Amino acid sequence: METLSSPTPRAEALPSWAAPVPLAARAVEAVKVYGKGDTAVTALDHVTVGLPAGRLTAVMGPSGSGKSTLMHCLAGLDSLTSGQVFLGDIDLGKLSDRQLTRVRRERIGFVFQSYNLLPTLTAYENITLPMALAGRRADKQWVRQIVETVGLTQRLKHRPSELSGGQQQRAAVARALAARPAMIFADEPTGNLDSRSGGEILSFMRSAVDELGQTIVVVTHDASAASYADTVLFLEDGRIVDSMSTPTPDRILDRMKQFGN
Repeated sequence: METLSSPTPRAEALPSWAAPVPLAARAVEAVKVYGKGDTAVTALDHVTVGLPAGRLTAVMGPSGSGKSTLMHCLAGLDSLTSGQVFLGDIDLGKLSDRQLTRVRRERIGFVFQSYNLLPTLTAYENITLPMALAGRRADKQWVRQIVETVGLTQRLKHRPSELSGGQQQRAAVARALAARPAMIFADEPTGNLDSRSGGEILSFMRSAVDELGQTIVVVTHDASAASYADTVLFLEDGRIVDSMSTPTPDRILDRMKQFGN
């Protein structure tokens, strides 16, 4: 059987501001080019970054900066043109398609702007679906803890059409957490929500990191959303151009104003 392990890249490959070990994921000289010749577009331009375990990291940048591409490559949803991406000590670029599918299923959780709940399933069935697909039994105590934390205890038998937008997104976040993934990637998770519902989701993600030890990466354009993070990474033209610890909405907005200058 092929293994899912690989030698860890040397720590000195990371830039000076990168988070200390342990790292839940990292990219080393990551390059992603779409197209060829005159139409080629470089979405990632030699990005080296480490994402710490047990932290909430936000990724920001103008449209076309490469933030979603970085997330997709780190999550194994897209492959690099060159460079390496590691989930823990697993070099995703060395995995077969079957191994990569298994890693995504067993070690990565996803939260999308569109929720992606199955309309014919109840909230509880949607939350436990990844484990059902993997042939694993749900840890009922763990799922109960998550459900209570997101405030869905009284809505578990309801289908998505019977839930508000905020409740649907809470179900999507609970689904991502239920399988105890090594990392959760969230792509604009509050983009379709009003400010109150969005704040509730972000507060829960913050609690999942602080109280449950989860590792979460959020791609967002919203300064308020990014302010919930421990660290904000700023991308421009496919490169990480800055980072910010203990961010606030005002500090983030001030930094975002510098793009294109």
